[in-house]
Amino acid sequence: MANVIILGAQWGDEGKGKIVDLLTEQADAVVRFQGGHNAGHTLVVDGIKYVLHLIPSGIVRGKTCLIGNGVVLDPSALIAEIEELSRQGVTITGAGFKISALTQLIMPYHRELDLARERRKGKGKIGTTGRGIGPAYEDKMARRGIRVGDLYNRQLFESKLQDNLAYHNFVLENFHNAATFTLEAIRDDYLRMADQLAPFIDDVSLILADAMEAGQSILFEGAQGTMLDVDHGTYPFVTSSSTVAGGACSGTGVGPTRIDYVLGVAKAYTTRVGSGPFPTELHDAVGEHLFKVGHELGASTGRARRCGWFDAVVVRHAARINGITGLALTKLDVLDGLPTLKICVGYQRNGQKLTTMPSDPGVLEACEPIYEEMPGWNESTSGIDQVEQLPKAARDYIARLEQLTGIPAAILSTGPDRVQTIIRDNPFQRANS
Repeated sequence: MANVIILGAQWGDEGKGKIVDLLTEQADAVVRFQGGHNAGHTLVVDGIKYVLHLIPSGIVRGKTCLIGNGVVLDPSALIAEIEELSRQGVTITGAGFKISALTQLIMPYHRELDLARERRKGKGKIGTTGRGIGPAYEDKMARRGIRVGDLYNRQLFESKLQDNLAYHNFVLENFHNAATFTLEAIRDDYLRMADQLAPFIDDVSLILADAMEAGQSILFEGAQGTMLDVDHGTYPFVTSSSTVAGGACSGTGVGPTRIDYVLGVAKAYTTRVGSGPFPTELHDAVGEHLFKVGHELGASTGRARRCGWFDAVVVRHAARINGITGLALTKLDVLDGLPTLKICVGYQRNGQKLTTMPSDPGVLEACEPIYEEMPGWNESTSGIDQVEQLPKAARDYIARLEQLTGIPAAILSTGPDRVQTIIRDNPFQRANS
């Protein structure tokens, strides 16, 4: 038995979907612990591309998949995802897929509030996906949220919905001059979807406890990345949930002593989507190379990702916050052909050198990266599955990243398919040893 958390060590979009898919063979269950359908995992299995937003990646491998209480759920988005997977030949049943009854619901007024706020902020917008994630988490913390389990108590659901509409319609109409909603339309739509989702609703924390008691292995799947964590990221340019390892425990109802290994996923360079500071961002030919060769478009939104050099300060920060055991380094092959590589080893601001992440995003915005240069390589690394076959310059680059971040590179990805991977230290085998 081993319990492994997989999470992003940068600003998300690090290639976690492939790594989760790769390791699900050794897990009995995969559980998603935070975020909503603002996240996206793309994986390629036997040449077929799957884009998942809510359902854990293990569903394609026939594993038991769970959505924990830390997630916010748009039922219409989930039903659409189930239908799309069905068209691709993936059958989802109540036996293999469960949703915590404690999961908070995203409602139509959450989406409208999200969009209205971004419009109001103009150039100062956060860069949300506009899918209602933040407002849904706000309602959760304000103790007015509607949970999945509430759908099956009609009187309670209607009462909560009526109270929420009185509050949110007032804000939408009088502050944002935006559309408002009627109780009947939302009630009928959500009760219809509740019937479709009924076979999947259960006590996920208890399911996980029983699985661990039976000696099964659990993979905890995170969305976004450490630098988008609502507490430890580049606030306020963050998501609305806890993307770090601690969030895996609170978002599923599993105690921290049950976790055996934390795998941080990072690209061999850096990207981020949306607004906010990004010290190593490139606006030159190298940035264009990373964007084009890395196919850097968001899986959920289609938005272009901002690209830059690897930032060791960011990944060191992630290692400390999460207690990362090993690193999965992805998209190494995207660096093929670049004559020189740069690694950010610190920041410069007003003549002062910083080697740790400043808590003030304004300070980070004003920082200039301090780079260390290394030679690149002309050979292709695409599809290489043995470390010894990598160009010496690539091996040296990996070794330097390990030194700078303080984390051993447990897994190296050299392409989008699961076979295009080098496993140096298997998290499940390590945890079991």
